[in-house]
Amino acid sequence: MRCILLQPIEPASGSLKHCQKYSSSSCSAPNWRVYSSVRVDTGVTAGVEVGSVEKESLRAKEHYFDGWASRYDGFWTSLVYRWCHRLLLTHVRPADAVLDLGCGTGRLLGQMADRWEQMRGVGLDLSEGMIEQAHLRNRHSGRLKFLQGNAEELPFANGRFDALLCTFSFQHYPNPEGVLAEIGRVLRPGGRFYWVEAGAFGRTGSARMNITPGGLRLYSPACRAQMALAAGLGCAAHRRLFGPVLLSIFVR
Repeated sequence: MRCILLQPIEPASGSLKHCQKYSSSSCSAPNWRVYSSVRVDTGVTAGVEVGSVEKESLRAKEHYFDGWASRYDGFWTSLVYRWCHRLLLTHVRPADAVLDLGCGTGRLLGQMADRWEQMRGVGLDLSEGMIEQAHLRNRHSGRLKFLQGNAEELPFANGRFDALLCTFSFQHYPNPEGVLAEIGRVLRPGGRFYWVEAGAFGRTGSARMNITPGGLRLYSPACRAQMALAAGLGCAAHRRLFGPVLLSIFVR
């Protein structure tokens, strides 16, 4: 496993001006994506279509998380995510319609429903096992629904949601541009996207970690802002939650 050291960034002011200073540099590899340890062009490489590579990666990830689902809320995972969710929710504005993308066992939506009685939420995850666990743990069945699905093909109408959250899930997506386009589509004008996971080394570019099936892709503040802007999402703030974990907030 390749370890990546992460440099701290200064606290965010919450203004668009703050994000702009991270957006001046482009992502380190704007025209290609990496799968496993292989660089894959956006066309065809060695006779293999990129779409088929993405599908293979998604199937591997689905199988991996299906096998982990019943143990996902173990002690250490619960400790880290509970802490992260508590910090995240201090930055999340109340919303009526919320989508949790890569919802896992549904813990975050459950906490949000505890706080905001008017909220209606949908959790979507690629893993059927995770969705089964979310149904079992759902304390707000009248207000929360959980669906299995692909983040690149969201089964929702345009402008359906006021807020969309994605915590420790975006790093798994083999087609991040496609996912961001879908996020921009299902958010209403003025809706907010909250992106949480470890950031890449430094303030520009992206990094690859060859752990879990298909690996992980980590993005710097500048890379997040640039990719989101292409999907019609303006950067409002970058905030360090703890350690390497970075919250980026975007507005549709």
